[in-house]
Amino acid sequence: MNPDHQAERTRIRQAMERLLTGRATVSNGSLTAAALAVEAGVHRMALMKRHADLKNEFFERVRTETAQIPEDEKRLRRTVAQLKQTVADRNAEIQELRQQITHLTLAAAVLTHDRSAAPATDTSNVLPLRGQS
Repeated sequence: MNPDHQAERTRIRQAMERLLTGRATVSNGSLTAAALAVEAGVHRMALMKRHADLKNEFFERVRTETAQIPEDEKRLRRTVAQLKQTVADRNAEIQELRQQITHLTLAAAVLTHDRSAAPATDTSNVLPLRGQS
């Protein structure tokens, strides 16, 4: 492993300890990947790409040692809940539209049937009620 990467890993592990014990020195102390990167003095993308295992270890330790859910996971859970509600709303709307289609199809069939079943109107046997002038 590259000596620079090994030094980054050491700094990330030290930063993890500081954040988990509430002794942040550089970052705002939040239990996020961004705060971990700032606290360790590494670029956030380096943490995400080169040291993804340490990032995952950090989040696992956040869950187990602090009994907290990481902010990223909270945000994703809220998004998932909103999307599930949207899907449920859309499914209900689709069901309602399907019922309307059925009702409109039945109404069209009744109207079409009434026109074809009605006898032709013959006015030759109709007498006026009043005499014609």
